Amino acid sequence: MTRYTGPMIDPHHHLWDLGLKRHPWLEKARDEAQKVVFGSMSALLRNYGIADYSADAARQNMVATVHVEAGWSDDYPHEETAWLDTLDHGGSIAQRYVARVRLDDPDAGVRLAAEAANPRVVGIRDMVSWHPDPGKSFAPRAGRMADPQWRSGFSHLARLGLVFDLMLYPWQMDEALDLVRAFPETLFVLNHGGSPADRTEEGMALWKKGLASLGSEPNIRLKISDLVAYDHAWSFDSLEPVIHHCLESFGVSRCMFASDFPVAGLHATFDEVYDVFRRAAEPLSLHEQRSLFFSTANDTYRLGLGDDEAFTEREPCLTCA
Repeated sequence: MTRYTGPMIDPHHHLWDLGLKRHPWLEKARDEAQKVVFGSMSALLRNYGIADYSADAARQNMVATVHVEAGWSDDYPHEETAWLDTLDHGGSIAQRYVARVRLDDPDAGVRLAAEAANPRVVGIRDMVSWHPDPGKSFAPRAGRMADPQWRSGFSHLARLGLVFDLMLYPWQMDEALDLVRAFPETLFVLNHGGSPADRTEEGMALWKKGLASLGSEPNIRLKISDLVAYDHAWSFDSLEPVIHHCLESFGVSRCMFASDFPVAGLHATFDEVYDVFRRAAEPLSLHEQRSLFFSTANDTYRLGLGDDEAFTEREPCLTCA
C-alpha cells in the first residue's frame, strides 16, 4: 500500500472578512448559546483570509483551491465574487469560485448570468439543508428543491455551464434524487459526504440508503469533506467506514477530498483531516488516489491543470510519511 504524496486540489473552503459585516450566520456565533449542527461556532469569529488558509495548509501540497460561497448576505448580491476578485490569490488559492445566488429570486436568471460572466465562477450553491431545529437549518424553509420558482432559477445552470453544489441533510435525499433526475444536463456536487448528522443507527441507515441512491445517478459527484462536523468525538476508525460508503456509493472517479476550512477546524486541524484521507485511500491504486486528491476536482471545477503541469517534482509533503 502506498500513501499519496502528490499534488492536491482543495475543492471546498471559505474566506471571509468579518469587518465587512456580510455574513449573518456568523453573527449568530456571538451568542455562546447558539449552536448549529457543527456545534458552537464562536471559534469562527475571526477573519479568515488567504494568509490564514495558507498557514493551515502549509504542510500540504495544494496546487489549487476552490472557494465556496460563505453565506454572504442575500441583500448584497454579487459582492462576494467582487470581493474575492480583489484578493491576491497567491498563485493557487481560490482559483475558482462557487458563488451564491438565491434560485427562487425573480431575477435569478440575470444574476446567474452575471456570475457566469466571471471566468473564475464555475458553480453555484444555494443551500437547501433544512432542519426542524431552526438553529441547525441552513435553508429558509423546507421543500425548496421541489418549489417551481426555485426550479425555474435552477433551470439556467446547464445553459450557463455552471455546476450546482448541493448541501442537504439525509432526510432530503429523496427530494434531491427527483431534482437530479429532472435536470440530467446539470452536474451536481453533493457537499460534505451528504451530511451524516444523525449518528443513531436509524439515522446512519437513512444516510447510507440515500447516498447509494444518489450515487446511482451519472450527473452527480461527491465531496468527502468536513466529516468531523458530524462526528465530534471522531477517530480514524469512526470516519473510515463513512468514507468507505462514500466511495462505494459513488465510485472513486466521482469523489473528491476537500477540507471545508475553516469550518472543519472547529473539530480537527488541517493536517489531521488530510491524514485521515490519506490513510483511508492507502489501499487504492495511485491512479485512484490521484482522482480523489486531484483529478476529479480538476475536471469538475474546470481548473485546467494538466498532469504534466501538476505532477512535476515538488517539495515532499511533510505529513505523508
